[in-house]
Amino acid sequence: MTAESTVPSPGAQPWDHGFSPLSVLPARAAGGFRFPLRRPPARPVSPLPLLAADLFAALAGAVALHEAAHRPAPAAALVAGALLLRPRPVRPVLGVLDELPALCGRIAMVWLGLAGLLAAHDPDRALTAPTLLSGWALHAAAACAGRGAVHWRRRVMLVRRPRTALVIGPAATAQRVAAALLRHPRCGVRPVGVVAEHPEGSGGLPVLTTGDEVERALIQNGVRVVLTVHPAVRTERAPLLRALAESGCTVWEVDAACPGYGMREQLAGFAARPLDLGPRRRGSAGKRLLDVLVSGTLLVLLSPVLLVCAVVLRLTDGPGVVFRQERIGKDGRPFTLLKFRTHRPVDEHEAATRWSVAGERRMSPFCRFLRQTSLDELLQLWNVLCGDMSLVGPRPERPYFVTQFSQTYPGYAARHRMQTGITGLAQVNGLRGDTSIEDRARFDNAYIDNWSLWQDVCILLRTAAALVRPTGS
Repeated sequence: MTAESTVPSPGAQPWDHGFSPLSVLPARAAGGFRFPLRRPPARPVSPLPLLAADLFAALAGAVALHEAAHRPAPAAALVAGALLLRPRPVRPVLGVLDELPALCGRIAMVWLGLAGLLAAHDPDRALTAPTLLSGWALHAAAACAGRGAVHWRRRVMLVRRPRTALVIGPAATAQRVAAALLRHPRCGVRPVGVVAEHPEGSGGLPVLTTGDEVERALIQNGVRVVLTVHPAVRTERAPLLRALAESGCTVWEVDAACPGYGMREQLAGFAARPLDLGPRRRGSAGKRLLDVLVSGTLLVLLSPVLLVCAVVLRLTDGPGVVFRQERIGKDGRPFTLLKFRTHRPVDEHEAATRWSVAGERRMSPFCRFLRQTSLDELLQLWNVLCGDMSLVGPRPERPYFVTQFSQTYPGYAARHRMQTGITGLAQVNGLRGDTSIEDRARFDNAYIDNWSLWQDVCILLRTAAALVRPTGS
């Protein structure tokens, strides 16, 4: 568990105390960009045409088997096996020739498997080699014809109705990639603008340099694809990319300089790969289940410890054992965070704007012990059980600092696209105390971008190990 109050890193700016808590980070905003978030989602490529083609081919093979061997039951088994083993390419294919080896190989596996089953059941009525070969050939030919027609139709539709795109990166590189895509319409992507900080030269597509220009291009052209053409774009333009992803765009990373090792797909000859920058939904049920099980179990097991802390704190520091403070959670929504009171601020202004009380001399020895051991954070398990927080996630902060940090540090606002947590990747990497807010935001966003349930378990185990050697706050 981590302490929520830390000393700001060197170079932190003094904050304006005229801040109003009402100007909290707006819900679903990312880095100040507010693009249309309720556009109808792009229609994915339907698998039904290819499924129909595979069914047609399997039925043709079944008819051949029935005519040759007069066996309707094995023919039905052939249809089922062909559909179960139908090719599922890991990347988009341009035509049936791209998947011909896999297609013929899988059909051969189906026929050989069926022949083996028939031979084992009745050796006297096993399929002969000519029947096996002719059935496989007819099945493969029908599959190639059907899938070829589907792929041809899709290529025609891509050329007639290409997906409009924005290219983000240095102007010269982005214009070069955009020109190549326009020369090769078969890729199905038509750039309509370049997003760059500084226009370089003239000619080519319009260069967009402001968020308002990007928003206008997004709406007027119905942009659905975003291409990044420089490695630094992912970090330097992370808030913009996340906002575009949340607006319904598919974000691709294109290697415009050299062969893209590890990139399986290509656009107009450039190695490319899709980036997953939108809010993660998959696995959220598992994360919530882990939160409920662990927080509920710990609250039961640690209830004697909580009771002792509350009694000692009441006897040594008087009434007001539980400290309640407004914090900013997922999508900028405020909630009330709970912890044991270890310090009494002079007034509400100090409670809302004072960054750290780690060196407070008025703090009693027991309160200092609670902070050094992070025992004052244990009440946040109740926040987790109620759904205000998660066990693992970016640490929540007060509205005052959320607004200031969002304006100062790139990517800080994007931390709020996931539920805040008691501990996180930044904390287990030593980003507590006098550490950089910018580094914490970078670690938090890396955690969100690469989230997995196992990563949560690892962070919890590392946090438990860190409690053995507490450093305090």
